[in-house]
Amino acid sequence: MSKLTIPDGYKSILSIYETQTAIGMIKRLFEDYLSKALNLKRVSAPLFVDPQSGLNDDLNGIERAVGFEIRETGTSAEIVHSLAKWKRMALYNYGFPSGEGLYTDMNAIRRDEEMDNLHSIYVDQWDWEKTIDMVSRNESSLKTTVTSIVSAICDTAEKVDELYPALAVNLSRDVKFITSQELEDIFPEKTSKERENLYVKEHKTVFIMQIGDILKSGERHDGRAPDYDDWALNGDIMFWNGTLECAFEISSMGIRVDEKSLDIQLEKAGCGGRRDLPFHKMLLEGRLPLTMGGGIGQSRLCMLLLRKAHIGEVQVSLWDEKTVSGCRAAGITLL
Repeated sequence: MSKLTIPDGYKSILSIYETQTAIGMIKRLFEDYLSKALNLKRVSAPLFVDPQSGLNDDLNGIERAVGFEIRETGTSAEIVHSLAKWKRMALYNYGFPSGEGLYTDMNAIRRDEEMDNLHSIYVDQWDWEKTIDMVSRNESSLKTTVTSIVSAICDTAEKVDELYPALAVNLSRDVKFITSQELEDIFPEKTSKERENLYVKEHKTVFIMQIGDILKSGERHDGRAPDYDDWALNGDIMFWNGTLECAFEISSMGIRVDEKSLDIQLEKAGCGGRRDLPFHKMLLEGRLPLTMGGGIGQSRLCMLLLRKAHIGEVQVSLWDEKTVSGCRAAGITLL
């Protein structure tokens, strides 16, 4: 069931024409800032992969991939959910040295995605990944990288505000770090989303760490596939969205699993059968490089910096009639 929220008195600050111009500028600026901050090179990436390769992202393990048959080969392919595992394989295949990485446009179809102001069945991200050494495989390196990404976002916001002063986004560069368990300890009676809203409203820019494993309550803060992020070394970058009055996730990221953490997390998730897939076998044999990486939402970032109320104002997708009619009545133009 879709959900639509219309902020009181909302009116887009920019016209449709200005919005399209600003989206192009945001994407060019941010790519430049991100690549320089993390030492990344742009590469081409697949829209679809072989389902038997183990390279597709299984997300929470329940989402159905969009698949199709290839006439010439008689085989099947799947539209990617994300490039979390493909990127690590690419770093191996391309021979990227430690400290360098790649970024690319990731376009996905998530047909089981909920529809609301922040979610669409079309997903567009900057997916990035870089090689690291064992010395860098720790929380300190993770926090340093998060701070660099937040700085790139804030630098982009400042440039956008120079051209469109009426936006006045005013993001905070000061990142507050907290684990999902610490968040549960502070707000034990709240849901994970309620905790995020309460904490991010107070601290404005937050990185919630250690997502995927079971908390003391017996629940998970949020789902994570067991075969890319190390659940002890990952997290979500969130900003406070003043337009929608909510915690606003911009990026899911982390240091990736090594042989030990992959083995443990596959067992916890009941996914032991994946050990025989090509990607997983290479990782368990220690043949793939140590990496960190993540995805940064392109439409999400444009929403935040342009102070839009609905993701359909910055991307073209398909919506249910309730969303279409509700936005039309509120004067919100869906692209």
